[in-house]
Amino acid sequence: MHICEFLTSFRMIVTRIGLAADQRGATAIEYGLIAALISLACIIAFLSLGINLSDLFFGISNTLEGR
Repeated sequence: MHICEFLTSFRMIVTRIGLAADQRGATAIEYGLIAALISLACIIAFLSLGINLSDLFFGISNTLEGR
């Protein structure tokens, strides 16, 4: 039996007994990875630009309070 024949028969067995991959979980993982990459990009941008988040939020807070 060649490897291609084995893989084809293995795939058919897995599909028949219902062990085929569920794509809904993969989509959730992909969205989680995208959110993590966006967060990482924001952190890198803030660090490289020298923006201190606490100063940024204090400035916004002071502006909203009218100081």
